[in-house]
Amino acid sequence: MKRVTPAQVLWYIPNQIGYSRVITAVLSLFLMQKHPLWTTGVYGVSCLLDALDGTMARKYGQTSQFGAVLDMVTDRSTTTCLMCFLCIKFPQYAPVFQLLVSLDISSHYMHMYATLSSGGTSHKNIEKEQWLLNLYYSRRSVLFTVCAFNEMFYVALYLYAFPQLKHYNVPFVGPTHIGGLLAVLCLPGYVFKQIANVVQLKRAAILMATRDAELATQAKNS
Repeated sequence: MKRVTPAQVLWYIPNQIGYSRVITAVLSLFLMQKHPLWTTGVYGVSCLLDALDGTMARKYGQTSQFGAVLDMVTDRSTTTCLMCFLCIKFPQYAPVFQLLVSLDISSHYMHMYATLSSGGTSHKNIEKEQWLLNLYYSRRSVLFTVCAFNEMFYVALYLYAFPQLKHYNVPFVGPTHIGGLLAVLCLPGYVFKQIANVVQLKRAAILMATRDAELATQAKNS
């Protein structure tokens, strides 16, 4: 029997793509203050690579728990870093951004932890009764579109912080800020993502409470 080593797992093709995402995300941090268009391009590459790693994992049979965690941690970290910058540019909305960061991190962490602790093998396996989460996680096209709109909404707010990008003539609208226009276009997908975060946070809490109740019952009856 040919044994797969930990080193081989670390260098799976999808995990190499994950490392590339980390590099592009870090690069965007150093560009963020003064180079909005370059930042948007580099940040966009990082987000596009997010869709590629899963495809490569399925194509080459290189799925791994490490890859799943790396993907989720990178997602949460890049979004959080961008929202930290938004707190600086829009200090009056800092509490809102802080709440959204907390919701994003806590819902995903609790969702993954609840799945693993209840015996699940993937956080993307959702029962059909949870129709919104099932739609979100079971259809890759929906997952990619919603996540793209979510990230693009924050990028749009980021672009809105740079006044020099406001003089764009939009047909039937006139001069407008490209960031504001992009934010309006991405708003429906962004709202869907926040609702999904709330739903999966609630589901995770119920899963963990159910498991705790089962363990408490076993302890009392033993």
